[in-house]
Amino acid sequence: MSTDTVRAGAADEAAERRREQRGWYFYDWACSVYSTSVLTVFLGPYLTAVARHAADADGFVHPLGVPVRAGSFFAYAVSASVILSIVVMPMAGAAADRTGRKKPLLAAAAYLGAGATTGMFFLDGDRYLLGGLLLVVANASLAVSMVLYNSYLPQIAPPEERDAVSSRGWAFGYAAGSVVLVANLVLFTAHDSFGVSESTAVRICLASAGVWWGAFTLVPLKRLRDRRAPSAGQTSTHGWRQLAATVRDMRRQPLTLCFLLAYLIYNDGIQTVISQASVYGSEELGLSQSTLIAAVLLVQVLAVGGALGMGRLARAYGAKRTILGSLVAWTLILAVGYFLPAGAPVWFFVLAAGIGLVLGGSQALSRSLFSHLVPSGKEAEYFSAYEMSDRGMSWLGPLLFGLTYQLTGSYRDAIVSLVVFFVIGFVLLARVPVRRAVRDAGNPVPEMI
Repeated sequence: MSTDTVRAGAADEAAERRREQRGWYFYDWACSVYSTSVLTVFLGPYLTAVARHAADADGFVHPLGVPVRAGSFFAYAVSASVILSIVVMPMAGAAADRTGRKKPLLAAAAYLGAGATTGMFFLDGDRYLLGGLLLVVANASLAVSMVLYNSYLPQIAPPEERDAVSSRGWAFGYAAGSVVLVANLVLFTAHDSFGVSESTAVRICLASAGVWWGAFTLVPLKRLRDRRAPSAGQTSTHGWRQLAATVRDMRRQPLTLCFLLAYLIYNDGIQTVISQASVYGSEELGLSQSTLIAAVLLVQVLAVGGALGMGRLARAYGAKRTILGSLVAWTLILAVGYFLPAGAPVWFFVLAAGIGLVLGGSQALSRSLFSHLVPSGKEAEYFSAYEMSDRGMSWLGPLLFGLTYQLTGSYRDAIVSLVVFFVIGFVLLARVPVRRAVRDAGNPVPEMI
């Protein structure tokens, strides 16, 4: 074989890899609008208001006969979505690894989630139970789809490209969130001009995220390609048995498991801040919905640059050190948030700017670092465990937030209680020897990690 033929083959392979990477970015573009517009901005305050409308004289609703403060219902619903996710994600991950057919599973999860999100248009009056059900379905569907989406990363990017590719994916997601939030802000603030009520405007914003999710999912489904797994055709176990089998397999990679434990803890804190920030801003600080939308838009814009900037820091200092620095920043952000004065949007915007600068990089670098620690052929199965705490799927954080508010009646106490996740996560991550972990997983060690 001539040198020119080899070079041409390598060039074709690189071009195909870049085409897949560009398609891969677009799933972040598609689904991140749900995380931004629905989970972070609109659904928390709106579902809380719907629950309060249905509450008794003491401020409690009674799903399945259990007394729950209306202000805690949203946080509990987020936690409940993980119970479903824990059952479904390991099955989907194992099925994808063993059959090599990720795209059909990705399509099913994405369109179930998009459908549930679109159905939030019908969340009005006192239908808080409908809102909770749609939230659980959408969050669980997002979790499954992200297992499959993330598991493509080791297949479409060699080790030296993964930090950059992962960071670009997050940047695409935050850029999409910014675009849609601008449209949401126009509709919400000028709803009278459009001839709709404020409630209807919110429901349109919720439903439009589902339509966006479904429409742009077509791009990755067209460009990504399935790779037949060596173990294709084997029968997978189900539910909790599959989760137990995944955990047993991970015990043979103790350093990977240690990193995952650190990630699950600190990302619980990140995801809870994301999902509860709007509730904190509206209920504790008395900020308007327009102010909250503008603050989240600021987060989205800065997160694009933050994700790319932290990707460059990782190339200079390593992903682990960069993530550790971001956890220190998260701790300081929560401490400042506790003391924010009510009715002062300027200080809330300052806090939002801090969150935006560290948010995308923390998540993107965690994903790329974990991809180095996954044994070949088990990407989707391992990412099912990883995903249990990603994209608003965390449960301990919302549970602690909801319980703290239930016991104290203070959202300030609830928000500062999340510091514990960042402190413990920092300590655990600092103790992981990542170079040895990469070698133990059977993967090549990048020059800087």
